[in-house]
Amino acid sequence: METSEAAILRSKGIHPSAQRVAVSRYVLATCDHPTADEVWTRVRKKFPMVSRATVYNTLNLFVAKGLLRQFVLSGGRVVFDSNVSNHHHFIEVDTGKIHDVPWDSLRVENVERLSEFEVAEYQVVLRGRRKKRGRRSGQANI
Repeated sequence: METSEAAILRSKGIHPSAQRVAVSRYVLATCDHPTADEVWTRVRKKFPMVSRATVYNTLNLFVAKGLLRQFVLSGGRVVFDSNVSNHHHFIEVDTGKIHDVPWDSLRVENVERLSEFEVAEYQVVLRGRRKKRGRRSGQANI
């Protein structure tokens, strides 16, 4: 019986090798925005024989086939995102954690005024700190 990961890969025209399935198990299920090295480190825990090159090539294949999006969000760091729908990002400056921001939370106006450019896509990257929540019922600030 084929795994759901293998079925997803086949649906995109990708041969589901053991290495590709191992990478997809992590990267398609995480809400994090991992770098290629973070994916490699994570996948090696369960699939120790996977090479760094295989992970990089697999991630690039997944991007090309529309399973992942690739972003350069902070400090030149390239991250991968399994949320391929339109959305923005918020980066916590203290931790570097990246959060998805729903597309309709923000409104970008006047893109058409950039007459010297043909805009194919855009996203907003916000940076800041998570607001402290007041204590309620003895709960700690989160």
